[in-house]
Amino acid sequence: MNTSFDEQTLKDLEFSTIREWLTGYAVGQTSASRLAVLTPSNRFDEITKELNRVNEFFMLRSEGENFPSLDFDELLTEIKLLPIRNAVLSQEGFYRISRASILVNTIIYFFDKREKEYPLLAEILKEAYYSTEIIDAIDKVFDRKGAIKDDASPILFQIRQEIKTVRNQINKNFDKELRRLTKDNLLGDTREAFVNERRVLTVMSTHKRKVSGTVVGSSKTGSLTFIEPICNVELNNEYELLLDDERKEIYRILQILTRDIAHLLPLINEYQKILTEFDFINAKTKLALDLKCSLPAIQSETTLELINAVHPILWKNNQLHGKKTFSQYLYMDKFSRMLVISGPNAGGKSITLKTIGLLQIMLQAGLLVPVDSNSKMCFFQQVLTDIGDNQSIENELSTYSYRLKRMNYFLQVANRKTLLLLDEFGTGSDPELGGALAEVFFENLYNKKCYGVITTHYANIKLKADQLRNAINGCMLFDTDTLEPLYKFSLGQPGSSFTFEVAQINGIPMEIIEDAKSRMDDRKVRMDKLLNELQREKTYLEHLNKEHIEAQETAQKAKNEYLEKKSKLEEKLKSLQEVNEINNKFISSGKKMVSFIQRYVSKSRKKEVNKPLLDEITKYIAVEKSKIEEHLRIEKLKSEANIPKKNTKKKKVILEKDEYQREKITIGSTVKLIATKQSGTVEEINGQLITVVFGFMRMKVEREKLMWVK
Repeated sequence: MNTSFDEQTLKDLEFSTIREWLTGYAVGQTSASRLAVLTPSNRFDEITKELNRVNEFFMLRSEGENFPSLDFDELLTEIKLLPIRNAVLSQEGFYRISRASILVNTIIYFFDKREKEYPLLAEILKEAYYSTEIIDAIDKVFDRKGAIKDDASPILFQIRQEIKTVRNQINKNFDKELRRLTKDNLLGDTREAFVNERRVLTVMSTHKRKVSGTVVGSSKTGSLTFIEPICNVELNNEYELLLDDERKEIYRILQILTRDIAHLLPLINEYQKILTEFDFINAKTKLALDLKCSLPAIQSETTLELINAVHPILWKNNQLHGKKTFSQYLYMDKFSRMLVISGPNAGGKSITLKTIGLLQIMLQAGLLVPVDSNSKMCFFQQVLTDIGDNQSIENELSTYSYRLKRMNYFLQVANRKTLLLLDEFGTGSDPELGGALAEVFFENLYNKKCYGVITTHYANIKLKADQLRNAINGCMLFDTDTLEPLYKFSLGQPGSSFTFEVAQINGIPMEIIEDAKSRMDDRKVRMDKLLNELQREKTYLEHLNKEHIEAQETAQKAKNEYLEKKSKLEEKLKSLQEVNEINNKFISSGKKMVSFIQRYVSKSRKKEVNKPLLDEITKYIAVEKSKIEEHLRIEKLKSEANIPKKNTKKKKVILEKDEYQREKITIGSTVKLIATKQSGTVEEINGQLITVVFGFMRMKVEREKLMWVK
């Protein structure tokens, strides 16, 4: 793969570690060799396709699809032999081809109904086809364990039958002789052994002349002699001849089988290509799953927005030691293309710079990167680094000379599609002279329109970044209360180097620190103090903002709980009132019935004495019955009224209107999230899944959850 990425850049950013991880995931040597020399590319179309292809496999693996296990052996030896006339493949070779054919057939079947879902992966199979011709031919000769079947040919069947008969006779004769000699106490403790694959008797050397047979050897001490019984000599010779016949017949069978599948060499070639290509992609996917990677949105414009970005090597190392890794947010575009990062030593400046660089070359090597999926990245023609990790007193001069040569190279080749990563910019010489030269370098690189991330302690570089229109300052935050770095990056302002605070952390006496302050230029002390105070205030405001957000969330949660409890109490109260009303009715009816009972005359000579009472009871019952029926009629009417018959058409019209409005959504449309009323701009449409940009945030939203605005 042609590239403009020099080896020094890859070395500075430790890309070799990523390669080592990748090769560890590979199954075959072909993909392992490719991954061992994997290099970032500046062929943007090719690398975009590769990224999308890896992302398809990543999605396939993440969603738990039952993709076949890539357990295979490469077919390079077989592919070399098949075109040669009269060549014969080994038994292992046929077994490898058969397994490869079964695996590729399974993969073809897997993508048969998923071609639209994973088009780039399915494309790998375009030159292959589902076929059992190879498998059937090999299965006629080999059994499931990979051994030659007895009935692979009539001749082989006959030979093996004879071998079986002779072997049985040999064992029968030997066992008979073994029992006889054991009875006569002529054998050693082991009684028998194998010499040159022949079963022999272990005879005590003092009795060897008493045993008829051929001496084939003795023990190291000479106390035992190995003798082949005379009755088996001819049989063993016959057995050897039959084995030789078997080998010749197997060779003939394999020769015919080789010839039978030779015409399928193009398909076998495809098996090799397909399996090694999936192995290559699978290794990249395993790395992505291990590092919790994703594919950011690839921008045609030169823009970087890294959300929750982490340095993969640092993250893995911290995981091993149970340490926390701080993710970073970073934004760069044509209006903020030169980023100057300042802040305390050991505060994370170099790691932030290396994170940007390593993620960029990983992306351009066709790898997913450990960032939030809403991140945005682009491609650069070249990424160039000057990272002075290996400075020492002994090579200070040579290091500075090297850095000057490197800077001269940058000035020659830098352009709009270059990303420069300069760590500890301008160091290695006299601070004032080096700072002045660094400022000139900075201006010249800025005028090249390139992109750059620069770490520095020089105040003049921070000031220059503030003055230049398309440059921006950033800093690593420092806790001024605990005097400890926070390892968090903040965009928009320069940071103090916290030189004296860091010295204090490391146990330098305060009198020495105060003496050092007294020897400095007052303006530098005031500026560093101002930056210190600005960062303190910013940290305080961020802390207040965080507390405010948490308080809002707590208040909202309490409000929701209150409303839920209120609703439940109101329902309970309503239920109790209904029960109370029913009970009151029962009580009233009961009292009425008691009065009727008390007025009833049980003993009287007059027959009609209770007639008025019974008439009154009948009338009362009739009235109460009519009340109940009227109540039931009203309830029924209310129930029917609640059925939205007339509103059905209206709702249908509203739904159709909403659907029509959603269909109007196109790229560039302004839309709102129905749930939160948050407005955004449509960036990409993929069926019912729409990518929307909300300020600095990018989300994928289903169409039905959006409202068209304009």
